[in-house]
Amino acid sequence: MDLKSGYPFWAVKNGLLTAFPQLTHDHQTATVVIGGGITGALIADELSRHGHHVVVLERRDVGWGSSAASTALLQYEIDTHMVHLAEQYGEANAVMTYRRCADAIHSLERLAAELGNVAFSRQESLYFASHEGDVAALKSEFAMRKRYGFEVTWLDRRAIETGYGFSAPGAILSSLAASVDPYRMAYHLLENVVRRGGGVFDRTQVERLKPNDEGVEVVLRNGATLRCEQVIIAAGYESQSWLPESVAANRSSYAFVTDPLPRDVLGKLGHTLVWESARPYLYLRSTQDGRLLIGGEDDEEDIPDRRDKRVMEKAQTLAAKVEALWPSLKINPTFCWGGTFAETDDGLPYFGPHEALGPRVHFAMAYGGNGITYSMIGAQLLRALIEQRPHPLSGLFSFQR
Repeated sequence: MDLKSGYPFWAVKNGLLTAFPQLTHDHQTATVVIGGGITGALIADELSRHGHHVVVLERRDVGWGSSAASTALLQYEIDTHMVHLAEQYGEANAVMTYRRCADAIHSLERLAAELGNVAFSRQESLYFASHEGDVAALKSEFAMRKRYGFEVTWLDRRAIETGYGFSAPGAILSSLAASVDPYRMAYHLLENVVRRGGGVFDRTQVERLKPNDEGVEVVLRNGATLRCEQVIIAAGYESQSWLPESVAANRSSYAFVTDPLPRDVLGKLGHTLVWESARPYLYLRSTQDGRLLIGGEDDEEDIPDRRDKRVMEKAQTLAAKVEALWPSLKINPTFCWGGTFAETDDGLPYFGPHEALGPRVHFAMAYGGNGITYSMIGAQLLRALIEQRPHPLSGLFSFQR
């Protein structure tokens, strides 16, 4: 799959940070991670720092799939409201999911501090009602989060206009959110895996998996074979090709960054993630060098040639939406791109084995609007499964939920 179009900002900004070798010979390890994006990197780091020998295989250059196109808004707020999640899976599971997502942001913050130079920044999150008719639902969501101790504030129209310079009928302001450079973070994590004695190989494509009672044989397209005890498929939106049926819908999202803007022009947008209740939703945040990163205009297109042709038109539509909210901002799309993402019906990810490939092959499908947060949870969950320990979300995030 061609997972992105245009010029994703992270790849343009950072370039190719490290050249990892191609694997061309037979090899043996404890765990093979298929996928060298931010999800695979977080999983490989979690395993290797706890004594597991890991080999990561990436068929492109590391980070050059969906991670390069990620807008990297780190939120505990998932695309499914806590209220709606409670209706599907019970209040305890809904609250636990949101709390674990909040914990994941703190885990990512600690990890970023250890790595350094990954543009991690704590933010607030402003989730605003796109229309008057959305206010009641947002107020119900606010009430539930407040009841369970989440640090949220309700803002009315006047407070939004005064504090953020645009008009909306209401909003939830959350104190806990963050942003990061996912491309750079993936590289630094994988460099650490190598320093701990693991292996990272790009331009290395898996042809097939052969699970057995003792482990898994990973056969590469070039004929080499890896023997391992466990495999984790963290190939993003391509992971579904390993399953007999679809578990999520592939879609496309579009984004661009502006030229750097003065801090007094950005105002609170310099430290606030902004997104809306409409679906698909407009979202934006600032970068470390003062640009606005703006995204949305999601559609059901996942054919690369058609997505390619829509990038500039989508960027112009997004710019017009932002200028309608903030007429004083003159938005100039500098780098524009589109990328494939996937949505599950309930907004939750999948982590763990599927009956199609048996108990030694695990999936890491961090699908949804906050994939990096899910990936941090998934790294811890998958380590628990491999070490045969319980994890409170292993059932809810499994294929059997």
